[in-house]
Amino acid sequence: MRRRTPQIRKVVGYIVLVGMLLIIIAPFYWMVATSLKGNLSIGNFPPSLYPHHPTFYHYARAFTTYGFGVYFRNSVIVSVIATVVVIVLAALASYAIARLPIRGKAPIMVFLLAISTFPQVAVISPLFLIMQGLGWLNSYQALIIPYVAFNLPFAIWVMRTYFAGIPKELDEAARVDGAGVLTTVFRVIMPLATPGIFTGGIFTFVACWTEFFFALVFNSSQNFRTIPVGIALFSGQFTIPYGTIFAGSTVAVLPIVLLVLLFQKWVVSGLTAGAVKG
Repeated sequence: MRRRTPQIRKVVGYIVLVGMLLIIIAPFYWMVATSLKGNLSIGNFPPSLYPHHPTFYHYARAFTTYGFGVYFRNSVIVSVIATVVVIVLAALASYAIARLPIRGKAPIMVFLLAISTFPQVAVISPLFLIMQGLGWLNSYQALIIPYVAFNLPFAIWVMRTYFAGIPKELDEAARVDGAGVLTTVFRVIMPLATPGIFTGGIFTFVACWTEFFFALVFNSSQNFRTIPVGIALFSGQFTIPYGTIFAGSTVAVLPIVLLVLLFQKWVVSGLTAGAVKG
């Protein structure tokens, strides 16, 4: 019995892992399967587990009838610009906080943590009045600036922990070789901090890509709507196009899945290093 106990535990562990994996994958599978079904198949009861006659009708309808291509373009523009700005600012700020002799580092980090947990609904009214006064409603900057402001603190937290784990002897060696501060930052420290930078960048991109509240309030024009708002408004007064909604959701998830698959090693490295260093 003692010899069998480790094997039993291993089998139980595998069963639990497979069960959790199925629970995680099931919603995504159902979303993709439903997007490939015809309208009559979607309304069947009991529902079929897979599309018997797959069709891309809902995908074509999302782009032609509902203007999903415009929403996709707007999400790409807003998310990419906001992510790039956050990465640049967060990397420089994280280096300064982690490596330079600055007083009050602890209060600064507490302040950043407080900002990152601040609810959006508490600032939506004054932000709306500011955007209205500047004439920025229904524009890209109406989303880019708030996205940068709300995602920058969390990105600094992620990157700062990784920067703090890089040996400071590298800075001293670079100074001995005659490198200035900027040269040390961009040629020595930044390449070593790439996993942490990519981790903060991917989290920022996902947050911007999926944000709904600001996008709904600030950009009411169809020409500036992003994917979350566009999909939410697919439904009409008397009909709900489930197939088109699932098709749009499938396309919306693809960039995030591709990012995670392409940079999963750097993301895992950045998260684990940040968890044990600093």
